[in-house]
Amino acid sequence: MAPSLSPIRSHHVAVIGAGAAGLVAARELRREGHSVVVFERQKQVGGTWIYTDHTEPDPLSVDPTRSVVHSSVYGSLRTNLPRECMGYRDFPFVVRSGVSESRDPRRFPSHGEVLAYLQDFAKEFAIEEMVRFETAVLKVAPAADEGTGKWRIESTDNEKRDRRDEIYDAVVVCNGHYIEPRLAEIPGISSWPGKEMHSHNYRVPEPFRDQVVVLIGNSASADDISRDIARVAKEVHVAGRSNAADTFIKRSGYSNLWIHSMIERVHEDGSVLFQNGKTISVDVLMHCTGYKYHFPFLETNGNVTVDDNRVGPLYKDVFPPAFAPWLSFVGIPWKVVPFPMFELQSKWIAGVLSGRIPLPSKEDMMKEIKTLYSTLEAEGIAKRYTHQMGITQFEYSNWLASQCGCPETEEWRKEMYLTTGMRKRAHPETYRDEWEDHHLVSQAYQDFSLYT
Repeated sequence: MAPSLSPIRSHHVAVIGAGAAGLVAARELRREGHSVVVFERQKQVGGTWIYTDHTEPDPLSVDPTRSVVHSSVYGSLRTNLPRECMGYRDFPFVVRSGVSESRDPRRFPSHGEVLAYLQDFAKEFAIEEMVRFETAVLKVAPAADEGTGKWRIESTDNEKRDRRDEIYDAVVVCNGHYIEPRLAEIPGISSWPGKEMHSHNYRVPEPFRDQVVVLIGNSASADDISRDIARVAKEVHVAGRSNAADTFIKRSGYSNLWIHSMIERVHEDGSVLFQNGKTISVDVLMHCTGYKYHFPFLETNGNVTVDDNRVGPLYKDVFPPAFAPWLSFVGIPWKVVPFPMFELQSKWIAGVLSGRIPLPSKEDMMKEIKTLYSTLEAEGIAKRYTHQMGITQFEYSNWLASQCGCPETEEWRKEMYLTTGMRKRAHPETYRDEWEDHHLVSQAYQDFSLYT
């Protein structure tokens, strides 16, 4: 049965966060005719891409009373995806002529260039006029006394002088997930005398000069930071849960960098024992173990939970059926090309809110979510990997595109992502500065000529 063509409805929508997800959500909502207020606790747009040399007073970031730093970007960070495939689809991430000297024209640019791109995007689409800067969201909850679907938002400016209590038709949560660290569980850690920290609080290598450092983790940050620190440290050891128990490899090109299996336990004399049987005396243990989804402001009476890093239940990683379409999330999937995916998720949300795009019934959405959960379980995939995509992201993005009536992901973008992944594994030292996918770059620029 064809969906009935109801007139397009405009709603008053709150967007939480003005990072890469919140900016494109605000743009798409406004394009669809909704009125939008974006809440941003920092004084500029850019979210996690805003570099600061400030770190948190608690190096593990577990103290709930700590003053939270909303960035995990380290000084040497460069993107691990090429700029062509990273950008929003209709605002390509190209080197902009006529902008200041401080821009980074490299294909895999520094964090500062990504921030400048997001600022350009915000300027181009006049998004800042929708943003309330230096405003913290204290509480987002269903407004019981306002009938169904409405949301009450309590917020305060950072000076805590102006507290507001407002009602919105819908809320889009775009608060990112690189703030609340996950930590590895290590036997014996409570009596280990060395320094423990999370990579969230890493900025520059200098404090680690002449020290023995162990990093725990197998993803991009452990890889980058271990190489960064190896330039000044006495020794660097990287332990990974997914490494085989007998792993002990010297990283080629380094005299002081080793890859190990996971830590077996630590001892009160300061030593660390790995599953491969090696024991070393260690000064610093750094958890490069990722982050937890964290929505401290969100009150849903148990309808939306975070359980072992599964946010759920969520239909297509976006809508919780109990509140659809009035509550939604942008940017939950990981191991993806983020910005173009945020853009498609935002187009879908905007179109669903206006009544232009139909959603299945709550029952059908729940049925699909339950099927997904049992499939993951049958395949032995742990809950914490529910939102990990990798290669399946393209099928997901194409599904979103079909809902929104937009073209599917460009073939060059997909190939560029896959080629970069292979080169990164084969040439981790040089993949950012040497490449062979020139034909894909020229296809990208052919497409970009429509927009630039």
